[in-house]
Amino acid sequence: MNFFRLFCASAFVVSAFASYAQKPLKKDEVLLFAYFKGNGEDGLHLATSPDGLQWTALNQGKSLLAPTVSADKLMRDPCIIRGKDGLFHMVWTTSWHDRSIGYASSKDLVHWSPQQEVPVMAHEPTAKNCWAPEITYDAPHDQYLIYWATTIPGRFAAGETTLEGGNNHRIYYVTTKDFKTYTPAKVLYDQGFNVIDATIQPDGKRFVMFLKDETKEPVQKNLRVAFADQATGPYGPPSAPITGKYWAEGPTAIRLGDKWLVYFDKYTEHKYGMVSSTDLTHWTDESDRVQFPAGTRHGTVLRITKKELAQLPR
Repeated sequence: MNFFRLFCASAFVVSAFASYAQKPLKKDEVLLFAYFKGNGEDGLHLATSPDGLQWTALNQGKSLLAPTVSADKLMRDPCIIRGKDGLFHMVWTTSWHDRSIGYASSKDLVHWSPQQEVPVMAHEPTAKNCWAPEITYDAPHDQYLIYWATTIPGRFAAGETTLEGGNNHRIYYVTTKDFKTYTPAKVLYDQGFNVIDATIQPDGKRFVMFLKDETKEPVQKNLRVAFADQATGPYGPPSAPITGKYWAEGPTAIRLGDKWLVYFDKYTEHKYGMVSSTDLTHWTDESDRVQFPAGTRHGTVLRITKKELAQLPR
């Protein structure tokens, strides 16, 4: 009986991972990219691509959703995923200095629920910010992981600096099953350096985190990967850089067949880049193959159907 229970539990976990595995694009699918422009003051922008290389802005390049929450009313770093419930769930950075993140949901990417501020770091009175929140569905535990970067002055000795405003970020997270109640925030990633812009994807029976090493001295400003057996970690040490000799941030990743594509913002060059890999170890820079709308900033890639695309203004 115990063996049977163990077998069933193991089968459930394998099935959960398999059902969420990323596969090649189907005939009725396209890729969607959610992003912001400028400082995020005009809200959500969307672009689409049939192949992940050439991207076309929707709505004639204009915003599709204006931000309404926080004192600054910004919508930076939008992250959209398709939830288990069939809804699109979005989180974003509401301000440079808030202790909250933004949240809204939609059935069709056109009509959105009222925007909410989720006070994920309200319990930390000295927290400086909540940057670049992301959502990952944790299938084995049937929950959503929401995570972001925050600096709490003096909290971590490693990485302390007076450069760049004294920021020394770590990645924090909460979990939720319904986007109504959330667990208390905990540290998700601390490897002794300033880290921002994490994004997590399932990879077989493990999870891979793409992250930015934000260290200024000696300068890093590159993207790396780390792995864990559970979505909530613990994640191991970061890999060597997967990006080149340029400053990169805001990674977003998708697996198409046996190939991982990681898009990112070459923010000092004001253009987008891409690296690819079949094993998450050896990487090829294919930045010269991608073309994004002018002004594209930190966003996320996801799959949608051609029927869903047809509902969006072109």
